[in-house]
Amino acid sequence: MIILTRVDHRLLHGQVAFSWTQSLGADCILIANDDVPNNEVRKTTIKLAKPQGVKLVIKNIADSIAALQSGVTDKYKLFIVVESVGDAYKLAEAYPEIKKINLGGTKVKEGTRSIGKAVNVLPEEEELLKKLVDQGVEVEIRQVPNDKKVNVTEVL
Repeated sequence: MIILTRVDHRLLHGQVAFSWTQSLGADCILIANDDVPNNEVRKTTIKLAKPQGVKLVIKNIADSIAALQSGVTDKYKLFIVVESVGDAYKLAEAYPEIKKINLGGTKVKEGTRSIGKAVNVLPEEEELLKKLVDQGVEVEIRQVPNDKKVNVTEVL
């Protein structure tokens, strides 16, 4: 069962690893990212941030979708972490059981606009977020579980 899908350009780090995993009661974290499975430095860094007693799975986007669709993840309280709005959109499109997306941190890039603390989106990402909301996905902005939940529709 998917508890939450989070967009965070840093993927797994202290804040995500501990506050979110604990708050959600997750027993498995899925890092869905096309770079990390082939990048030993990033993979090692992510493994170091993994909380004790929580399973960590690192897969590219296509393999993550296949795993979700196969049902192999159903037995877990699954916390999915992706690096971008685009990746979250791909997962939610392919696997409609994703009903909640948390925007936790996206980098400032040329052309982005800030829609929340540490959340910056390009115009095409805004369109993807609107599509997700139209499909009934709850999209909220929060860095940590104790922050006030801001619905993305309030800031787009």
